[in-house]
Amino acid sequence: MTRDALAAPPPASARSEKIALHLSDGEVFYALPQMTEAEFEEFCLANPNLRLEQDAHGNITILMPNSYDSGYNESEPLIDLGLWNRRTKLGKVFSSSTLFKLPDGSKRMPDAAWVSLDKHEQLSPRERKTFAHIVPDFVIEVRSPSDSLDALQTKMRAVWIANGVRLAWLLDPETQQAWLYRTDGTETHIPNFSQTLSGEDVLPGFELDLGVFHAE
Repeated sequence: MTRDALAAPPPASARSEKIALHLSDGEVFYALPQMTEAEFEEFCLANPNLRLEQDAHGNITILMPNSYDSGYNESEPLIDLGLWNRRTKLGKVFSSSTLFKLPDGSKRMPDAAWVSLDKHEQLSPRERKTFAHIVPDFVIEVRSPSDSLDALQTKMRAVWIANGVRLAWLLDPETQQAWLYRTDGTETHIPNFSQTLSGEDVLPGFELDLGVFHAE
């Protein structure tokens, strides 16, 4: 992918700041003016084939498409989460294409997310039609072979938990390990996929059998 393939963002003001755009092949260039929130939304709309995230410093990352196995592994917890939520009707489930605007200014898309009904109902119908300012109660990130484990672990703590997510799971099918992060700062390491994860008090009654995953 090259810079020419990207639709330009809307004209910014006279600012000269730059942001880093990280491409999937590791290339980095500094060619886009610092965007306001509205400009970032327009940039996303102008490039609908790209999955874009923005960190708290304004850096934009293009997320890679999933491989066959990675797509399967990402879909499994989303299916179980959706079925549990359909039974309980306790909230709303969101796919990996949903972008959340977080309190630190970052815009992120977890592989799966759940928002409690009480929190969901605080959004107006208009807010639900765009990228909403809302923090999921629960998120799942599924590591693919191209993902840095250290970077994902940092993301779980410094992005999801730091912004108010109550429970976050990092699942690594390649090494058959999982990590659970909680709002009180406690963490649990699951050393193998022979176990079943519990949604604890955040998702009462929800369980995920890790045996459904394919090793990468």
